[in-house]
Amino acid sequence: MLALMGANSSVLKYEDIRVLKETKNNINRKVNCETANLKKTVSAAVSQIQAIEKLKKERRFKSLPENLREIAEVRIENPDATLVELGKMLSVPIR
Repeated sequence: MLALMGANSSVLKYEDIRVLKETKNNINRKVNCETANLKKTVSAAVSQIQAIEKLKKERRFKSLPENLREIAEVRIENPDATLVELGKMLSVPIR
């Protein structure tokens, strides 16, 4: 409408504002998604470490199958790692 009225500079200003707003919204969405994924990773790691420590405290850890003991030990050594990262750290990597 503005372009038809000959207000080209107003059209350009409007488009600049619209593009900037859209870019900010996209960045915020990506940041929110990454934050949520990080919170889930940390929460899962904390739960897993607590379960491992409970098994050790109850002296049931050594009765676990060797592959579970290995992943548990890798988790304790790497509390910040994702499950994919942990899988890659095993003696026989899981991809």
